[in-house]
Amino acid sequence: MDIDIIAEDDNPMLHRTDVRFEMTHDEATPSRLSVRDSLAAKLNKDAEEVVVRKLDTKFGMRKTVGVAKVYESSTHARDVEQDHMLERNKIAADNGEAEPEEA
Repeated sequence: MDIDIIAEDDNPMLHRTDVRFEMTHDEATPSRLSVRDSLAAKLNKDAEEVVVRKLDTKFGMRKTVGVAKVYESSTHARDVEQDHMLERNKIAADNGEAEPEEA
């Protein structure tokens, strides 16, 4: 899988960079997690700092265009991103959630 960065837009208010990328692949569209790991490696970031928002593959093509958010830290990602996007990208939720009280 070969990933090329199309555009990068800094977003300092949310401590992230918005990235559009294009990748070519030999087989079927790669999984979101493998794309996230490859993109993180290309950008020299930790995998938990990269959230893949969208992957778009045209039927029959071996080329996929995607959108990702690359955060300064995984804490910023957990603070900003919606829960379902964190779950899709397998980013662990904060450990500071309240424990249920015993009666």
